[in-house]
Amino acid sequence: VQLQASGGGLVQPGGSLRLSCAASGRTPSSYVMGWFRQAPEKEREFVAGITSGGTAMYGDSVKGRFTISRDNAKRTVSLQMNNLKPEDTAVYYCAVNPNIMSILPKSYYYWGQGTLVTVSS
Repeated sequence: VQLQASGGGLVQPGGSLRLSCAASGRTPSSYVMGWFRQAPEKEREFVAGITSGGTAMYGDSVKGRFTISRDNAKRTVSLQMNNLKPEDTAVYYCAVNPNIMSILPKSYYYWGQGTLVTVSS
């Protein structure tokens, strides 16, 4: 499975960005697609995940601000990020987990290359 993420950039506090990720290659019949982020000198953090059936889970720091969505036919996942804060600055990674929903990075077998989101005035 190959994952290609896009949509990062520089945005002012309070602004919005939309990240997208497309999967290619041989994907499992059922899988979770997730977003993680990693800021400098911090551990990789779960942001959001969504099952094939559309059940979503969010990290506490982004609840109410971020929305994850998925198109199973196109094998894409998107992350709409609103009301962005400077602490949201990080490299964002999309990932695929062939098993049940998990917030642990080790549960995700396939990773995209990451896209940088910078929130700054």
